[in-house]
Formats: sequence, structure tokens, C-alpha cells
Amino acid sequence: MCGINGIFGLESIENPKGVIQSMNAKLAHRGPDNDGIYTDDSVALGHRRLSIIDTSDASNQPYYSTDGNLVFIFNGEVYNFEELREEIGSDYNFSTSSDTEVVLAAYAKWGLDFLSKLNGMFSLAIWDKTKKQLIIARDRLGIKPLYYSETDDSFIFSSELRSLLESGLIKRKLDTSSF
Repeated sequence: MCGINGIFGLESIENPKGVIQSMNAKLAHRGPDNDGIYTDDSVALGHRRLSIIDTSDASNQPYYSTDGNLVFIFNGEVYNFEELREEIGSDYNFSTSSDTEVVLAAYAKWGLDFLSKLNGMFSLAIWDKTKKQLIIARDRLGIKPLYYSETDDSFIFSSELRSLLESGLIKRKLDTSSF
């Protein structure tokens, strides 16, 4: 199943790694096989892994492009990853047999157009360090959940609402005008 979460805009967050660790803990039931975190000055990403297609540690996430510029977290399965791998061909030197690596290689090759090539159920986030750009997406039918919220300073996302709320960055306020 896996679970992803992250925060973009860390200026007002005292301990982003600690926040992501807490968010990951709320997703532990989604992925008992590995727990990964990435942080820098702009973004914090977390991943809980349930190993299915490629069970090797080489496919743990966050997953990094060969040049280290792209950081990737992913929940789901891309059914046509073997076909995409063939289409990418020698443009990328694959080191795993995972759909995770293929999806990241597809983004590296085709940019945002890679999304139109994916056939599957997924939610994902790609942090491009050079562009300082965060890309989040989910499958067309929304089979794999991806919840998000914006505050004055941050953009927060997660596979589950309880992990999103665990960030402590979202004000819990009842909207009585909707009654």
C-alpha cells in the first residue's frame, strides 16, 4: 500500500524532520517494510514502504535520480512500467527492477508529460532541487489518495488525513457556516 507525506515551505517550521517523522508514524500501517525521510531548506518528504514489485533495499524511498537532483516518493503501482522502461531504453541506466525507478526516469525524460504515459494507480511527489519545484500528482481516478492543505507559509500533503493533521500545521476549526 505505501504512504507518502510532505511539506513545502519550511521557513516557519522549527523541526521539519521531526514533523515528518510524526506524520510517517501515523502511516506505519501502510508500509511496515521501510521508513524514509528527506529534508532540505525548502521541503521535507516522508515515505512508508510496503515492498511488492521489487523487494530490494535499492528501491527504498525517498528515491533519488542518478544525478541526485530529483527526490521521489511514490504510493501505488504503474502497470505499464515495463513498457515505459523499454521506451526509455538506453537514455537511463536502470539499477533496480522497480516501477519507482521507471516513473522517476520517465519524469527525467519527458518532464510533466510523463503523467500522460502512466497507466496505474498512484500518488506521487517529485522534488526538483535545481528548479526548487515540487510536483505532486495522483492517478486519474484518484484510487490512491492524496490529501493536501495550504497554510500561510506551507503546502502540506499526505496519503491520509490523520497524517496530515499530525503535522500540527493545520488549524482544526469547525465551519459552522456549512450547516
